[in-house]
Amino acid sequence: MDMPHTGIEVRRPRVRSASFRALEKASRAEGYWMLTRLLAGWRDGSNRFSRRGEALYGAFYGDELVGVCGLNVDPYIQRKREGRVRHLYVAAPFRRHGAGRILVRSAIAKARDHFPALNVRATDEAFPFYEKLGFMRIEGEEFMTHRMEFQLLRRRSPLGKGHE
Repeated sequence: MDMPHTGIEVRRPRVRSASFRALEKASRAEGYWMLTRLLAGWRDGSNRFSRRGEALYGAFYGDELVGVCGLNVDPYIQRKREGRVRHLYVAAPFRRHGAGRILVRSAIAKARDHFPALNVRATDEAFPFYEKLGFMRIEGEEFMTHRMEFQLLRRRSPLGKGHE
């Protein structure tokens, strides 16, 4: 089992910071474009992770931003409001040491309170990562490879049964 980096802290990243730009540049150097798309959506206002249930998480090692993970309302699911893990990227030195797990677990914790399910479209290489976190593989969906379903708890009325 991989030991997580000690000192990883999850908090909201500042998208316009030098630290975010450095992480985006590193992702592009590896051929990954998810942070470039995240920045484009932020700049044009189409995705600021500000709708109900949404969030943007950053993994910080000290002051250094080493990973990013977004939680959005799934834009590919029209029939109901579900969550989606988006733009997950972790800097190479922090992979397989817990930063990605910490980020996705943060998204799961928030999604659990807002959505009946959390979806993801992963590369084949990332399938084991998501499955270890509890996502189930979905076959035959164009925009989804994995899904985690939640049981939303109905709040009980203080008046008792029948008043819910």
